[in-house]
Amino acid sequence: MDRGVSEEDGSIRFPVDELRRLSETYGSATIFEPQSDIGKRDSSTGNSVSPTLPAPEKKLTLFALRLAIFEKAATCLGTLGFIWATVVLLGGFAITLDKTDFWFITIILLIEGTRIYSRSHELEWQHQATWSITDAGINSFRALRSSSHFIIETVKALFRPITRVHKQSLHTREIRKNPDAEISGNWGVQRKLPRTWTSSDVPILPYAQWFFLSRNVSKLLYWLQLASASACVVLSLMKLIKHNYGEVEKGDTDKRNRQSALNIFYSLALAEALLFLMERAYWEWKASYCKLLEEVSKECDLGLSGMVSIRRFFYDAYSRCLEGSIFDGLKMNMVTFAMDLLASNSPDEQLIGARILRQFVMNPQFSDDTLKNIGTNISMIDRLVEVLNWKDPQEEEIRRSAAEILSKLAGKKQNSLRVAGIPGALKSISSLLQTNRSCSTTADEIGEKTIICDHAHYGFWTFNHLGLLILKKLARDHDNCGKIGNTRGLLPKIIDFTHVEERLLKDENVTPSQILTVKRSLQLVMMLASTTGTTGNNLRREISEIVFTISNIRDILRHGEKHPMLQKLSIEILTSLALEEDAKERIGGTGGVLKELFHIFFSQGIPENQNHARMAAGDALAMLALESRRNCLRILKLKVLERLVGALEVPLLRVNAARILRNLCTYTGVDCFDQLKGVAAAVPTVLEAVMSEENKLQEVMVGLAAEAFKFMTPQESNIMFERTGIKEAELANKILQILKNYENPPVKVPRIRRFSIELAIWMMRNNTANVRTFKDLGLEKELEGVLESTDEVESFNIFSGTSGLSRHSTTIHSLVETALQLLEDR
Repeated sequence: MDRGVSEEDGSIRFPVDELRRLSETYGSATIFEPQSDIGKRDSSTGNSVSPTLPAPEKKLTLFALRLAIFEKAATCLGTLGFIWATVVLLGGFAITLDKTDFWFITIILLIEGTRIYSRSHELEWQHQATWSITDAGINSFRALRSSSHFIIETVKALFRPITRVHKQSLHTREIRKNPDAEISGNWGVQRKLPRTWTSSDVPILPYAQWFFLSRNVSKLLYWLQLASASACVVLSLMKLIKHNYGEVEKGDTDKRNRQSALNIFYSLALAEALLFLMERAYWEWKASYCKLLEEVSKECDLGLSGMVSIRRFFYDAYSRCLEGSIFDGLKMNMVTFAMDLLASNSPDEQLIGARILRQFVMNPQFSDDTLKNIGTNISMIDRLVEVLNWKDPQEEEIRRSAAEILSKLAGKKQNSLRVAGIPGALKSISSLLQTNRSCSTTADEIGEKTIICDHAHYGFWTFNHLGLLILKKLARDHDNCGKIGNTRGLLPKIIDFTHVEERLLKDENVTPSQILTVKRSLQLVMMLASTTGTTGNNLRREISEIVFTISNIRDILRHGEKHPMLQKLSIEILTSLALEEDAKERIGGTGGVLKELFHIFFSQGIPENQNHARMAAGDALAMLALESRRNCLRILKLKVLERLVGALEVPLLRVNAARILRNLCTYTGVDCFDQLKGVAAAVPTVLEAVMSEENKLQEVMVGLAAEAFKFMTPQESNIMFERTGIKEAELANKILQILKNYENPPVKVPRIRRFSIELAIWMMRNNTANVRTFKDLGLEKELEGVLESTDEVESFNIFSGTSGLSRHSTTIHSLVETALQLLEDR
């Protein structure tokens, strides 16, 4: 199950740091204040700037161009020589030619015709030879050029048993753990044999198969051309040096131009042969000595198997230069070449194309340009999505490469929209998640979950990681979140991956990939649950209705103390789900959830860098207690009121502790008055914070003060003021300062004016002397200013993005009117 952790062992590197960054980004946005969607989901989708370097394959296309110039020049001279010999010499001087010249010309024409014919087909055979991936090593340039290797292997092959050669020529592509290593066997079952021949393995004759295999014919043609050109040079030089063209009798006008015609022919033949040999020498110099192909393969970072891709690309470029304009090959590049191969019907070509695209996408130097080319080609995106459905073990590497390419492609917002827009794309991505539930025959039970582990020769967990990674990147877009939720069976699969056994959570030696699966699934669920608008409402409802969602999260809260990041993600999911009233009740009604949240909230002695889980737990508890009398009663049964009061003095906890206490006071009802009398002990701390703090802490403390004083008699409140040394007039003056400081509705503290007015109302009702104090301070004028500047942002308890949720039962206008009425009546 630890496959897919590093790139060196054939899989990919999983961006754990990216998960951490994303979780912190989403977790830092509290639901108690409005948040802009801009920059939240798309913060990591901007185009990164990578250094611009020349494409390595340009060296190959230039090499192909230069070779084509040599080849076409030699071919033109050969054609001219052929015409000169047939029309001028054999046509005009055939009878008068010397016997040796006649046979020299005939031999030269035959060998040059043979060479030109074999040359025209050599590239075709070499091109066919590159289709065989498993036999790539046989076709290396060094083997192709080494005469001793060629002769030895040829002799061995002639005596090799026919049956053995036949077995070796059967075209079966081995599954690889990585592009540079092969695996024998697959899933313990027999490989399926292809129903058609592969051109590189066709035995042209029934006997001596190695000698006549199509992938070896190119070698024979290569050496035949060299022999032909060498023979042509020798014969031409012999004649040009000796000039023994026969005697010409004086006055014989029929033979007077014969010598000049023969010199021209032999010169043309010599020039053609020398050009061809120069081409071959240049070929050998660049390919064998300078190792141009190996150099380009290394620059492209294609690994050992990249030589197959590079050779195939070079032969295609060279063929284009020869068949059309010599400049046609310059238009080729590795990316479009790989896309064409991946779109083909040949498994070997598909594998070559997938490997090239994967390496280019993973390479920072070529990633941006490659993703741009793929992202603007809808048919290629469609092809990549289609490949995700290929579950044949022999196609594992192609499928894995397609998944890795899509995981990178989905990192760009525009590309993620294109991927999700492909019909059936999310269903194909869902097929990467290898988890199943058996079908239940009755309605009173649920099928058992089975998550498929790695087989010896198939990396199921690698595909699980890639599937979750693609979905996570797609979920950055709001519309994609809705499509994920609408894909049948996808949400239950995602939830199944959030389950983790107690043994793994407590095991200090657990492999990173095991925890990564849970982390990535929790990250995805959190992104879906935090979606805004109607789409978010539907997703939260669907997620909470899956019966395993909350219980899986509870297990992580209970046993995951060694993994605070998992706990934080789990808690943030609960906070987002609690936006829905039904989900809030399900969470509170699931045994142990509230208890575990308080356990994390009150935890002590943990490193400061792990306090994010405690803060998230506070947000979740405050959210669960909001407008939920049942959850408030459940919290009171846990007997944590005294600890909550004490938490008001802990800097890390006091904001959320104040929120929880205010919600308990607001939503429990009068029948819990006695249980909440202990809140009065918090009043001194609350008053000091109201007088000295600012912003968020001041807001929550003012709100708690407005509710906590309701559980005290006037006499008790006077005692509290005396104990703290704060006079009611000073508090009244502070309330006026708050209203003056926040003349317009603040976004970060949208409830501070509401809470201040509520506190002022209690003070005027509790002590009539405070009415005069507020009148003297000018409260009436400030309240009129509030009426003129009220905004919708002050009407809600919580927010989903920029949308307000949980509207206050009492409008701020009603509060202002109540306060003004108290000022007038007394």
